[in-house]
Amino acid sequence: MTSTWNDFNSADDQNNFDLIPKGTLVKVRMTIKPGGHDDPSQGWIGGYATQSHTTGSVYLNCEFVVLEGSHARRKMWSLIGLHSNKGPEWANMGRAFVKGILNSANGLHPQDNSEQAQQSCRINGFSDLDGIEFVAKVEMDKDQYGDDKNVIKMAITPDKKEYAGVMGSVATQVVQSAPTPQQAPAASPSGRPSWAQ
Repeated sequence: MTSTWNDFNSADDQNNFDLIPKGTLVKVRMTIKPGGHDDPSQGWIGGYATQSHTTGSVYLNCEFVVLEGSHARRKMWSLIGLHSNKGPEWANMGRAFVKGILNSANGLHPQDNSEQAQQSCRINGFSDLDGIEFVAKVEMDKDQYGDDKNVIKMAITPDKKEYAGVMGSVATQVVQSAPTPQQAPAASPSGRPSWAQ
């Protein structure tokens, strides 16, 4: 007796997706795979951070899902560095990436130094980043087998002309030019960013 779980000749072929071209801008939702590592002295609580057993480095293990367009539902995975025993560079890159994510998600110009903008770059914990939506630039990296893979390492902020077209209606006020007073988006009733409601 033959069943669909004994004979796979009639099964569909796997979808072999082409890689998303390097430099493509996409709107993504980021989720964090909890690694169970906490260090309250660093503000790492809730079990979101992961520590490598081999190197001791600490990072956020993130999945990015494309929300719209021709690449909708495609997934990419990247790490956001929190600590490396080799020095501060990886953590500094991670902090810059998170700042870019927050600015992108909240529609804030990177040069906006208003109190509202500064408040939007503060989080209560990594749970505030879990599920955040922003504009990202697709880049290429190598997987463990040496094959190309798509990764996300950069958030696109409102100072880039393509931002509004990708972010859509979520985009808020953008600073027009450097000499004018910096403006921040209107606060929501709760005072929290819209994505954190």
